Amino acid sequence: MTSKIPIHISNKKAYVWDVESAEIVRSKYHITGLLTGTLPSLAQQNVFLGLPLSLMPEEVVYLVEKGVAVLLDNASASTQPPSEAELADWRKGVADYRATSQDYLAEIRKQKETAKGKQDTEEAQRKRIERESRKKSASAAAVKDAPAEGTPEDMASSSGAADDLFVPDETPSSPGLKPQVETKGEDMSYTVLIPATPDDHPWFRPPTYETIQAAKEAGVWTYPSTPTERAKCAVYRDLIDKGYFIGGGLKFGGDWLVYPGDQLRYHSHFVATVLLTSTTKLTPMQIVAYGRLGTVTKKAHLLCGWDENSGKVDYYSIEWAYFG
Repeated sequence: MTSKIPIHISNKKAYVWDVESAEIVRSKYHITGLLTGTLPSLAQQNVFLGLPLSLMPEEVVYLVEKGVAVLLDNASASTQPPSEAELADWRKGVADYRATSQDYLAEIRKQKETAKGKQDTEEAQRKRIERESRKKSASAAAVKDAPAEGTPEDMASSSGAADDLFVPDETPSSPGLKPQVETKGEDMSYTVLIPATPDDHPWFRPPTYETIQAAKEAGVWTYPSTPTERAKCAVYRDLIDKGYFIGGGLKFGGDWLVYPGDQLRYHSHFVATVLLTSTTKLTPMQIVAYGRLGTVTKKAHLLCGWDENSGKVDYYSIEWAYFG
């Protein structure tokens, strides 16, 4: 389709759906995004998240303007039905994958049954030895404490019979016998790969936009559309170009969190708030709030002002200081 990173747009939200693209944007361009997908087998959990990777609007603008990504309009991707030839190729691919999956699952089941049978055989031998040891101990105790009537053999036989009632015989009937695991062949047929996106399907023909302006004209994308949004894009681009990593800062009272390196290795140093211009007026109450908030969260609050005429970004950090 394209050699650039595909960013799927759905309802004005941007997503990256393949692992390779997510790895590239993180390692090369410091774009971390936010994983929003869950696990199919544990749909109710939100601890371990996966694809898709949701991108902030500033991240989308940065990647497209840098020329490494394109926007795909998912809503208009399947306006025409697939042809019979395309459907036939797709059915053949599904059938081939299903056959391969069944062979693979059958081999895995066979290996598990073999390992379980070996384990059960060793366990049965160990239990048989323990059972015989208990019988001998019971026989010796019966001979020592037996009353006048009866013979030691009778007592030993009676004790052994009692043990057999509560200890099942787990010795296999033949050395080569292994426990049988009931399997249903039809269960394996439901193991079918479902791709996250239909990128590889020939009937997936989304309109592609290589510039933000083209996507705006088509109504697919609208960001940035205000002076504040343009200022955020400019500040974001400047911070990324300086080597920082940026994450969402809503929980810390700012626009972003600014990290000196990858979030998996570093804590953030700044909570960034973007101002419309470098000369935007702040009230004393705002300055105190920014300083207090940054101190409580063990970060400095970073005020970022963008000059639209010169394209320069000015930064001011606020930290709470003690006097006296």
